[in-house]
Amino acid sequence: MAEAVVNARLGDEWEAASAGTHPSGLVHPNALRALAEIGIPHEGRSKHADEFRAAPFDLVVTVCDSAAEECPAWLGPGKRVHLGFPDPAKATGTDAEVMVVFRTVRDDINRKIPQLLKDHSSGDKK
Repeated sequence: MAEAVVNARLGDEWEAASAGTHPSGLVHPNALRALAEIGIPHEGRSKHADEFRAAPFDLVVTVCDSAAEECPAWLGPGKRVHLGFPDPAKATGTDAEVMVVFRTVRDDINRKIPQLLKDHSSGDKK
């Protein structure tokens, strides 16, 4: 969701690429649903972090919930900042209860990551 939010809201200044250490192979349908609810279409794909090891990022933002998940050490270029969010894909309950978790994480991402990027001063932002 972070990639989609950044590219939709700040795409004229930033280009986001999202990846994980254990990609599922698909973007979670509830993430797509939560994004669509706020007018963000997303057609990204599930990617492994290794795809980006040599990418010349100015800023790498890790979003995994450090209390519940492994957050990889970023060995590639770029300043690293951590903003932890719970993994909504691990939510349980009814569809409505699970969607509450996806919406909460989406809203936190939508608020915190754009603010972080706005506060970050860098010449060439990628």
